[in-house]
Amino acid sequence: MKKNKLYLLINCFLLVMAMGGSAWAQEKTASTADEALELDELSVSATRSNTAVGKTPQKITIVTRKEIEDQLLITRDQGQVLGNLIPSYSPSRQKLTSSGETFRGRSTLFMIDGVPQSTPLRDSARDAYTIDLEMVERIEIIHGASAEHGLGATGGIINFVTRRPQSATAKQHAGVRITAPTDYDSEGMSYEVDYRVEGSRGNWDLLAAASYKARGLFYDADGEPIGVDGTQGDIMDSDSHDVMLKLGYWFDENQNLELTLNRFYLEGDHDYVPVPGDRSEGIAATSRQGSPAGDAPRNESLTTSLAYTHDNLAGNKVALQLYGQRFRARFGGGTFASFQDPNIDPSGELFDQSQNESDKLGGKLTVSRDGLLANRLKLTGGMDVLQDETKQVLAETGREWVPETRFRNYAPFLQAELRPLKRLTLHGGARYEYAKLDVDTFRTIYSTNPAEGGVTVEGGSPSFDETLFNIGAVYQATEWAQIFGNYSEGFGMPDVGRVLRGIGQTGQDVDNFLDLQPILTDNREIGLRLNWDRLGFEVSYFESDSDLGSRLDNVGGIFEVRREKTEIKGVEASARLDLTEVHRLKASYANIDGRYDSNGDGKVDKDLDGRNISPDRFTARWQARWTNKLNTHLQASFFFDKDHENPELNFNGYELLDAGASYLLPMGRLTVGVENLLNEDYVTYYSQSATTRDDQYFKGRGRTVTLGYDITF
Repeated sequence: MKKNKLYLLINCFLLVMAMGGSAWAQEKTASTADEALELDELSVSATRSNTAVGKTPQKITIVTRKEIEDQLLITRDQGQVLGNLIPSYSPSRQKLTSSGETFRGRSTLFMIDGVPQSTPLRDSARDAYTIDLEMVERIEIIHGASAEHGLGATGGIINFVTRRPQSATAKQHAGVRITAPTDYDSEGMSYEVDYRVEGSRGNWDLLAAASYKARGLFYDADGEPIGVDGTQGDIMDSDSHDVMLKLGYWFDENQNLELTLNRFYLEGDHDYVPVPGDRSEGIAATSRQGSPAGDAPRNESLTTSLAYTHDNLAGNKVALQLYGQRFRARFGGGTFASFQDPNIDPSGELFDQSQNESDKLGGKLTVSRDGLLANRLKLTGGMDVLQDETKQVLAETGREWVPETRFRNYAPFLQAELRPLKRLTLHGGARYEYAKLDVDTFRTIYSTNPAEGGVTVEGGSPSFDETLFNIGAVYQATEWAQIFGNYSEGFGMPDVGRVLRGIGQTGQDVDNFLDLQPILTDNREIGLRLNWDRLGFEVSYFESDSDLGSRLDNVGGIFEVRREKTEIKGVEASARLDLTEVHRLKASYANIDGRYDSNGDGKVDKDLDGRNISPDRFTARWQARWTNKLNTHLQASFFFDKDHENPELNFNGYELLDAGASYLLPMGRLTVGVENLLNEDYVTYYSQSATTRDDQYFKGRGRTVTLGYDITF
């Protein structure tokens, strides 16, 4: 059956190739050429020095608004959108949590306009859901360890760049969408609306936007309800809204002050309870109607940014940003063993639920000057400061599970771009990181040491300082061929909260606890780019090492932090082929493997499992602009089998086919998208390869259809 589906998918793309072959000699239209030119000239704000796309010494991907919209035709799951567009990003769990969704086998630093969203001090794995993609203009992706924005990017950076006012006159946009499984069930209906207004008056410009989503129950290919994740959180059976305001003032054509506010809120409806499956029998977890105890899981994020830019301040480009982020992640409750305390409830059935709370304040100063040394040198320098206060509480009983942890970080940096030869550009820089962690004396909860009723841990203020380097080169071998190479270092913290809350031995103190040492990651990469007429191609090989990494180990269904040497290597490739002015093909591939040191002898000896490493993957897309009104998008994803050290976690691959189309009406636009067009019956990658729990043995979504209408006026 799988082979027949594979042949069908391949034949679809061969048919498109044949359709375009006779038109190969036709000239590209002006619009296609302009689109390519715009992409080449686009600068990447996440690189700090605003390096142009296609001229960086490491792999960088820019996801345009058009590409985002193509994906949103198919799925509204942001994790799935990222997985579809980034082959080395793990397949989506299709849940609110992104735990187990790694980037090149390591942690991702999520940002909104450069404001960090991740909560590394107590990793709640909810940072992919802090903004609605309707608010996003493009996504900037830096592959591999990077210190450009400080803490957290050991696997890479994903920066959501929000929309900006584009119209000199008032303009409005409104949209509505309905999603349903093809095996119709009213409980599976989802509804969405969004609205946006923008415009300028004098020196002022304004953009205000809002969106609302009401998601129904998800169903698998057999029409059975997918199991709800009542603990980590779910996007099905939930409501969410996002409100964004952007206000800008132009002092002159070079100076701009911009205020951005974005509040995202998602909460489960709490209408279903999970029904565990039976992994050994291949029976997936499902859901049934019910009223779970406690409050529903939710995400709440408020991101605030005040940014000042001056493009020519005494010949320098200056950017100053002050920001704040307030984040609350509530998890589902239960009578878990770790929550029990006979001093509160001797029955052993004490119910509780946790909430992660993080508050960040920070600032970024960037000063860049080009044209030095007879226009051969560009220097970029600056200073970043960050304060992050994080804790985790047990809300029902008022206990503090993770003590308030205060993290302060100061980081000056300097980056250089030197062009000694016309075809050769050298990149290099250094960033000095000083970080201090403050934890007051605290007492762990009862379950960490029942004999003592918990233990007292002496507080402390450990500090770390590291100088992180990067160096790279880009060589333009011909007008259409480019070779690049890069070495970069990343800086991160282990899940401090998980470590602290698990201390069970007496006599411990924060200052001398080894597991609080930072994660330093070295990333080496070499690659090739081709951009020849209608063909674009990029391939890179990378290696990523940490002498003291951070791996989550599944122990009886509970993940514990292991500080071990880890080594990861892989290949990423992407290609684009413009068959004609109508048809474009794109493809991407990733292969990643990782090993860790299980016995502390300094040599890696065991493979990382699916909790840390994504499967090998190939994705192909066909985009067609049939007329000025009709556009279509066909996408096939192949996830290949992968064996792990534990045979129980071996992955049986699957293939998915998705399709979408949009049609311009006399007023507005009509859209339709089909996810899992062939109704593939599969178990998600995480459920197969990262956990053995019966209650987390989830199937993926079956075929669903989304109809939409939007209008700009």
